[in-house]
Amino acid sequence: MPYEPAYIQLTVDAASRRFVVLHWPAGESPPVGMAVHAPAFAEEMNKSRRMVALQARDFARAGVAVLIPDLFGCGDSPGKLADASWSGWIRDLVHAQSWLRAECTRRWPEQPRLPCALWGLRAGALLAVAAAREIDEECDLLTWQPALQGRSALHQFLRLLSAGEMIAGQAKGEAAAARAALAAGDSWEIAGYHLPAAVAAGLETAAFEPPPTASQLIAFELSNRDEPSLSPALATAAARWQAAGWNVRTEALRGPSFWQTTEIEDAPQLISATSASLLAAWATRGQGLPRPRAA
Repeated sequence: MPYEPAYIQLTVDAASRRFVVLHWPAGESPPVGMAVHAPAFAEEMNKSRRMVALQARDFARAGVAVLIPDLFGCGDSPGKLADASWSGWIRDLVHAQSWLRAECTRRWPEQPRLPCALWGLRAGALLAVAAAREIDEECDLLTWQPALQGRSALHQFLRLLSAGEMIAGQAKGEAAAARAALAAGDSWEIAGYHLPAAVAAGLETAAFEPPPTASQLIAFELSNRDEPSLSPALATAAARWQAAGWNVRTEALRGPSFWQTTEIEDAPQLISATSASLLAAWATRGQGLPRPRAA
């Protein structure tokens, strides 16, 4: 399956150089659509790399062009995490979508305008929602186990400090010190990651709320239960998105929490369901069926 690891310039600004992995459809056929991945944060991103790559390959087999970026200060992209910001990561996604749009047009100039999806995992779903507000075209949103409140995601990350204190037998207080430092505009090392205040502040105020221009939302959750069901929180959020005019597809599947398991694990059912759902959503659009839009 054709894929290209590369450094690209997202804009004319030299500081916009980012490492990405591109997955292209096999053969000479043009893509049926394009997707840009919004990664999870910190160790969840590293734990998820295999699943993200497997999904991108499955998308490519189905004819979808996929761009997987390392955001500023993450992975193999330039910069230090301590110098990153939430708003800068949003800009990275906006520019990545624009870059992929231009590259698809360059490679397949005769192809009609492709549908686009922003594909977010965990806290990356919050980044994808924020980027969708800034992109000057309609983008569908595809999410895996979306974080619904950035504040909860941040507190979960900060709890790693408390866990570390318990293991080391230290007196409690590092988590409180970290919060104070972040509030003062400093960074703090947590589980080997230098969390900057500019990321923490943006994450804390982020929320999984529908952008004003309605499109299609596809959301998946995983559970190890024999009969998995959607969490009440995501079910409530999905109802808000529907009320805002979005076409919403949600599904709970059986599978491991691969973004946080000790060993690297796969969720093959999620991969096949994700590809099928996104292609079905695009097929529905191609049939010219009415799609509600927010007022």
